[in-house]
Amino acid sequence: MSELIVLSAIGNDRTGIVQDISKVILGCGGNIEESRMTTLGEEFAVLMLVSGNWHTLSRLERGLDKLGDSDFTFSIRKTAARRVSEDRMPYAVDVVALDQEGIVFNLANFFTSRDIEIADVATRRYSAAHTGAPMFSVQMAVNIPADINLAQVRDDFADLCDRLNLDAILDPVKA
Repeated sequence: MSELIVLSAIGNDRTGIVQDISKVILGCGGNIEESRMTTLGEEFAVLMLVSGNWHTLSRLERGLDKLGDSDFTFSIRKTAARRVSEDRMPYAVDVVALDQEGIVFNLANFFTSRDIEIADVATRRYSAAHTGAPMFSVQMAVNIPADINLAQVRDDFADLCDRLNLDAILDPVKA
């Protein structure tokens, strides 16, 4: 029977860390089901869902310890498969704006106050191509309850975006 493990890691960015971690996972019978890996400042962060048999967890712990990289911190935790809610509709949110404080908070507050589940968030700060102005982008995956009034959610979302000067799209995810 397959077990699921969440692996998180953070440490100094260096060439080869993805190869090293994936080699350990493969070597102990694990398979990477999902992952997010990125450079944040001078750090490299990893978040993975790994499947394997019941031996994988202990072998994975020992294997990661053998990496011998004192600058990297690993955390391993058993988990279960995510329950799928059939009463929710998947939507994608894409936001671009001049960088300002509170964008993520205001979006999270908007969705949470309506019982809309936030499944995934990715943000990025960058400079605008021609002007160099500080820009901020947010991509989210949200799950909207089936019994909610979508027209009202869209109107309220448009109002929020107008108030905060956000250029945004809220669209259903097409399978």
